[in-house]
Amino acid sequence: MIALNANIISYKSIGNIQIGDNILTYLDEMYQRFDVKCQECELYSPPGEQNRWCFYSLNDGTLTITTTFDGDIIGIGCNQNYQGKYINKYQNELYAGITMEELCYLTKFRAILLGMLIVDDDYGLSFTLPSPYDEIADNIKDIPYDLKLNELYVTDYSQWKPKAYKKKTPKKRRIPKPYSYF
Repeated sequence: MIALNANIISYKSIGNIQIGDNILTYLDEMYQRFDVKCQECELYSPPGEQNRWCFYSLNDGTLTITTTFDGDIIGIGCNQNYQGKYINKYQNELYAGITMEELCYLTKFRAILLGMLIVDDDYGLSFTLPSPYDEIADNIKDIPYDLKLNELYVTDYSQWKPKAYKKKTPKKRRIPKPYSYF
């Protein structure tokens, strides 16, 4: 059952809607209980990749569901009207509508990535930076502390996670032996 106060689970769900499910599972309930707006969009992408998406907005964006054209749910977002919370690994409550100051106080690590704010190395949840900060903020210090982060998004951004790499040790140079004719 869709609930606008359910806990937010990184990589998995908002409002009891699960990433990976098909939207058909939720359509009847959505249209019976909520004001739903649906938008289809075609985005540029490399040949052979999915480029048609559907966006479902419930109650003026309180909940936003992104699906592939086939209906598979790939992302779920919410705005400041959503009542559910996300409990981070430090047992602090994060939510849509939090100020930048409070977010900095409750989290240890923050990174800006493509207009999104990733916190505590959790690449399954992000805060959308509002305009113009989504374009101009290259550093956390560029974002004012009183800025409200009104949108939160759950999906799988693990492909953006920096890869750990081993420090390469230099190979020993091999000095060729002189040729011998004897």
